[in-house]
Amino acid sequence: MSTLVNAASREALAATELQLLQATDGASAAEITGLADELFGVAALLGRESTLRRALADASIDPRSREDLARGLLADKLGARSLPVVVEAVRARWSGANDLVAGLERLARTALLVQAERAGRLDAVEDELFRLGRIIGSQVDLERLLSAPTGDPAGKDAVIDQLVAGKVEPVTLNLVRQLVARPGGRRVSEGLEELAELSAKRRERSVAHVRSALPLSEEQQQRLARTLQRIYARPIALHLEVDPEVVGGLLIQIGDEVIDGSITGRLQSLRRDLAS
Repeated sequence: MSTLVNAASREALAATELQLLQATDGASAAEITGLADELFGVAALLGRESTLRRALADASIDPRSREDLARGLLADKLGARSLPVVVEAVRARWSGANDLVAGLERLARTALLVQAERAGRLDAVEDELFRLGRIIGSQVDLERLLSAPTGDPAGKDAVIDQLVAGKVEPVTLNLVRQLVARPGGRRVSEGLEELAELSAKRRERSVAHVRSALPLSEEQQQRLARTLQRIYARPIALHLEVDPEVVGGLLIQIGDEVIDGSITGRLQSLRRDLAS
């Protein structure tokens, strides 16, 4: 996965996302899945074909000419919902050809999250992505296998099926398969964490990564969420992890901010004070 940091590319993505939302309006779950698959397919095509990728993202070429090129090559390969999204993407002004590819991948993932949201399953997808990222990140050999850019696609799919097929939401499985197919130079665990963050943003919430020595009860989770919401003046999604090294209390990270209420953290702070 790639992060769009350039302002022009972010604006291009925002404009194309509006077209994506129109394309998903009134669509069935199967139609949204098909839309996402076709966007992933176009991104993969442009990833392979450097000349075409550069031509469709070249800001010096008139947007209408880029649109005509895209329509001429893809109109008979894309459905009525995905073609307008691709056309809008190639008409937009991206900072570079690779950002166009990253943008199409981001749009495909957003489409799948929209599907989960409309089915009332976005919470489950977010949680599964986060937990799966932690599982894969903790197993070095598995991480290396799934993150290898030159790995056998069929072999990777078989590993993913064995790991999660039938155990997670269909949207989660689709997102994981697409990420493993095109990790974008990042570890799969990092990509899964980004997807979990994207899911949370879809619901306009922040994410708090909470580590505790023991599992938190439902009541404790609700109380913590209310407290954090009051502190930050916005809803907060909890991602919970049991970590015996915390010893006691909680270690909470929201973005770059860390709230360390653990015994370990207090001991480390005390040691620093004594050493100073």
